[in-house]
Parts: sequence; C-alpha cells; structure tokens
Amino acid sequence: MAPMTTAVSGAGQDRKAPGRPRNAQADEAILDAVLAMLAAGQSFAAISIEAVASRAGVGKATIYRRWPNKEALLIDAVAAMKGPLPEPAGLSVRDDLVMLVQANRTGRALRYGAVTACLLPELLKDDHLRGMYQKVIEPRRDVMRQVLRRGMTSGELRPDLDVELTLLMISGPSMLQNMLNWNPRVADEGFAETLVDAVLKGAKNA
Repeated sequence: MAPMTTAVSGAGQDRKAPGRPRNAQADEAILDAVLAMLAAGQSFAAISIEAVASRAGVGKATIYRRWPNKEALLIDAVAAMKGPLPEPAGLSVRDDLVMLVQANRTGRALRYGAVTACLLPELLKDDHLRGMYQKVIEPRRDVMRQVLRRGMTSGELRPDLDVELTLLMISGPSMLQNMLNWNPRVADEGFAETLVDAVLKGAKNA
C-alpha cells in the first residue's frame, strides 16, 4: 500500500508528501501500523508518530520524510485502505451499481470496517480532519455519480433523479452493514443485488 497523494489544502490543490518514498516496504509497514492501531481501538489522538514508528520498525525520521504531520499520515492510510478506484464496465447501470456495492464488501473492505468505525468519533470531533477524509472518499462517490448520470442520459433512470440522495441511499446501508452488521436479519448473500434493485425501483424511468 504505497502512500497516495491526497488533497488536504484548498480546493483543487494537492498535498504531496515531501521527497520521494525510497522504500515501498517501509511505506507499507507504516500505513499498516496506523491501520492496525486504529483497528485495535486506539483513538487518533492517542496515536503518536513514535508509536507508529515503533510498530512499523522504522525511525521517526523515515515517517517525517514522507508525511509532514500525523493528519497527513492518517489520510494516506485511509486512502491506502480503500484501495484503487473501481472501474465500472459501462454496459448496465444496475450491473455497475452492484459491482460498486460489492467492491465495498470484499474481504479487504470488511477487514477494515473496524478502522472506519474507530475513525467516526474522530471525524465528528474534528472538522478539519473530516474535511480531509471527505476529499479522500469523494473520488469514490464520483464513480457512482457518473454511473447514475449515465443512466439518466441513456433513459435507464428517471431524468429528475436526485443523484446525491440516490448515492446516499445505496452507499449508506452498505457502510452500516459492513461496519456494524446493523441489521443482522438482512442476508449477506445477494446483498448488493437486493439493495440496488430496491433503490432502482424508484429510480428507473417509467
């Protein structure tokens, strides 16, 4: 999981870690250390650069050569946790939406559900951190927006569809089930298809 460039300054500006990473294994160990500590229940405030360095088996200087501060390190860890952006096939709105939901329910995604759950209190307390986090996940939301807008253009979906609300209706239940198994009566098998079909009942063009 190599560090990713994340937008943490003004709109349209990218923050890049100073210098170029010299050791991909060290980068991965550092990011994994942050995620493991969060998954173990440590708060973001309690995590120190010293503790991350110790867990990753590197020196503090190695971390500071790559990230200017703890916040930047956390955001790159979240970006690495999310993995590469999914690429819809573009043939069917339904199939693309199912794929996007399934992409967030892989073994990798479920494994990191605890990390996301531990981050939520931090994001609620810190507006700046929440803004940084939003910029990391915004490209993933935009993939789904593009699928929905394509469906509106093609006639598969209603032309007056509220894209943002529909996006929330699809991504919200998936996130809650991933993190908390919010409703254990909802079956895991076929979850993505069932969720997408339920939303599309009101979203399809008559």
